[in-house]
Amino acid sequence: MAQASQMGLELLTESLYRQLQETGEYDTKTSSWIATPSTIRSLGGALFCERRYDTVFTFHNGADSYYSVRGWRGYFCFKG
Repeated sequence: MAQASQMGLELLTESLYRQLQETGEYDTKTSSWIATPSTIRSLGGALFCERRYDTVFTFHNGADSYYSVRGWRGYFCFKG
């Protein structure tokens, strides 16, 4: 199976995640991993977002953390 990045799929950034939330209400009972700056990733961390109380929140956790309800959100980035 090809990796998502090999297929041109990129994780949403926090900014893109917030833009997505302007189109509807997503992750009201779940949360999604988002793209994390390399400075945080190099220390073992990762960012995720969710929508609660009509507000979008961004949090952090260890990248190796596993939560059965946490997925990820991405977009296709066609290059060249």
